[in-house]
Amino acid sequence: MKKNVYILGSGFSSLAASCYLARAGYEVSVLEKNAHIGGRARQWKHQGFTFDMGPSFYWMPDVFDTFFSDFEKKTSDYYSLHQLNPAYEVVFKNQNIAIPDNLDAICKLFESLETGAGKKLRAYIDKAGDNYRLAIQNLVYQPGESIFEIFTAETVAKLPLFFGTIKKDSQRLFDEEELRQIVQFPVLFLGAKPAQTPSFYNFMNYADFQLGTWYPEGGMYAVVAAMVTLAKSLGVSFKTDSEVVKMVIDPKRKAVSELHTQKHVFFPDIVLSGADYAHTEQLLPATYRQYQESYWAKKVFAPSALLFYIGFDCEIPNVAHHSLFFDTDFERHAAAIYDDKTWPEDPLFYASFPTKTDKTAAPNGKEAAIILIPLATAMQDDKSLHKSYFEMILSRLSRKVGRSLQEKVLFYRSFGIDDFKKEYHAYGGNAYGLANTLLQTHILRPKMKSKKLHNLFFTGQLTVPGPGVPPALISGKIVSQLIQKYVPV
Repeated sequence: MKKNVYILGSGFSSLAASCYLARAGYEVSVLEKNAHIGGRARQWKHQGFTFDMGPSFYWMPDVFDTFFSDFEKKTSDYYSLHQLNPAYEVVFKNQNIAIPDNLDAICKLFESLETGAGKKLRAYIDKAGDNYRLAIQNLVYQPGESIFEIFTAETVAKLPLFFGTIKKDSQRLFDEEELRQIVQFPVLFLGAKPAQTPSFYNFMNYADFQLGTWYPEGGMYAVVAAMVTLAKSLGVSFKTDSEVVKMVIDPKRKAVSELHTQKHVFFPDIVLSGADYAHTEQLLPATYRQYQESYWAKKVFAPSALLFYIGFDCEIPNVAHHSLFFDTDFERHAAAIYDDKTWPEDPLFYASFPTKTDKTAAPNGKEAAIILIPLATAMQDDKSLHKSYFEMILSRLSRKVGRSLQEKVLFYRSFGIDDFKKEYHAYGGNAYGLANTLLQTHILRPKMKSKKLHNLFFTGQLTVPGPGVPPALISGKIVSQLIQKYVPV
């Protein structure tokens, strides 16, 4: 008889794991708390507008290709990809810089802004490419059980890169502050300040400049839909509105014996949580928890966010599909997130206009927009603050596009710290998981396999390899291999 696996949550890591486990012969069921599949990557439709509620950058396309090829499929079997040009635009106080879709053009752009910068950038990206290949081939597909997983002659040679920082590297390379910030930008996906991110993670610059920025037709939710289609074809079942509220332990077997939702009781052979790690352990009796509140309180979390989903009654001129508003003080905003834990006075923000690429995202002649302001975790949320920040951002956006947008807003929806807690049980209301700092890398991240219960496993952004959509796909693959190792079908 097949062993069954119950997976908590339906984000990218859960979906990936469900496919690998079903193919390996397990009977797989996904229990999703909310009414819709996708976790943070779910979709919201309103008045003819369509919004990705979570991730919107499609980077590292090779990781997506690898996932589908593992099942003898291609991404093109499920969705169409478009490379964006510009990849994104960075809005600074005194100039706007559009990043082209290929490295040659990017180097020419850097050279036009600072003499010698193009040659320096190319050399930097060459080294970053070496780190990317090393990371993908030797590091990120490891489960973090032993330090010896990542000790090779090649990785030992890279050790000095774990003691430098992305910020110092960018300062050494370029004099122009705008160029430094462009190089520092991709590590924000890793959830830490450039001053705390090891130099080795410059492989994110390679992902940015060499591999490009893409858009799956239909939005990032098209990837979710593709993975669900694949999972169902492999026999995975999905149950929405099925939040697990209690785990019962068999002390003799040292195993989770029952999963309780509000309506049902399930009897698992194996439990895999793709839900928030800290929350999942709160469902266990204290004796069987690996990490106490004090452990999580000491961790460096990637930011939370204040998001706005906006429907405009017009098309918005002079903006790119992805626009980064770095027109205020980067360091002050970073300090508000990581040092002071306060609401930023004059925040940087990210704006996505998917209708620039995909006209199905909004009715004809209208514009869908998604705004994201990074925030500190564990702050007190306040809906009245949401309104004031919305007005602030709309004013800055109006200045950028050269016209007033206030009267063009058909509707908007905000999503903040309390929403991350309520909808995803996110610890501290975090949006991205644990930051990839030196002391939170590989074996120093929460373990995928419970040390106290032989049939309980974890996947996703709070464990290895870290935050982001491609790492989530990788995390699902790694944990499926661990399950097969410790609890064979």
